[in-house]
Amino acid sequence: MKKLAFVTDSGSGFSTEYWSREGIYSVPLQLDIDGTTAGDYETVQPSDIVENLKKQVPMKTSLPSLGAIEDLFEDLKARGYDGVFCVPICRGLSGTLNAMELAARNQDLEFTGFDTGSTAVLQAYCIRKAKKLYEEGQYIPDILAFLDKVCEKADTILLVDDLQHMKRGGRLTAAAALLGGLLKIKPVLHVNCQTDGKVDVLGKVRTVSKAQGFVIDRLKSLGAGPGWDITIAHVGVPEPAEAYAQRIREAIPGITTRIIDLVSAVAVHTGLGCLAVQAFDPQGQPIEYDLTQA
Repeated sequence: MKKLAFVTDSGSGFSTEYWSREGIYSVPLQLDIDGTTAGDYETVQPSDIVENLKKQVPMKTSLPSLGAIEDLFEDLKARGYDGVFCVPICRGLSGTLNAMELAARNQDLEFTGFDTGSTAVLQAYCIRKAKKLYEEGQYIPDILAFLDKVCEKADTILLVDDLQHMKRGGRLTAAAALLGGLLKIKPVLHVNCQTDGKVDVLGKVRTVSKAQGFVIDRLKSLGAGPGWDITIAHVGVPEPAEAYAQRIREAIPGITTRIIDLVSAVAVHTGLGCLAVQAFDPQGQPIEYDLTQA
């Protein structure tokens, strides 16, 4: 079989160093923090994002440095790789996948890219699983078919607490933010393959409790149950995240959950207080995550 390098980015929620221990290559997304560029999960951690949000420090995200991608792929070519299998943050949130494809072409590396329609744990699962399946001797079309099946019912659902922050970041119009504040509307947002990796409105409710109930109904409609991978992510609100996780576990018997910090690429835009649920069916092939080493 051809020598393939498996490549991701920090949208996965892990650093370049972490991935290197698994034999996977990664590049950090870039964060612009009040005019200073920093590497996601390199010099900036989720706790830094939370502190900056509390201080209302202006922040933006962008794809990894094109130079960093080109340097990595040039190095992979020099080390005898025939191609790359890339699973970065989805196209709807970033241009990273397109940049990786261009860099691969420039180095005459065979390119395979997979778009999860999301980011975070789902992205991390897909790059890990792709590498494992390839090492077991499976062919690329079969690996892509498996990942498609995993992602087809996956969803990442966000409850945003700070509409004004989304307005400041250009993710919401001023009128919509004002109306939402006046009417106490809690928008339920989601991102998945069906939304083409773009954040879309799933529903609108009046209270946090109703919003969480709405999400639970959504999970049930997807078929979530024992064996599913369910993550609750938060931006600076660990205790509400734990309570939310407990409510989900009580509503869907037999499931287990994990709680993490929401990845920076999303947290920068949603603001403080955001609670997110990411759920997918690993098709009976789960992978354990050592989150303490992220």
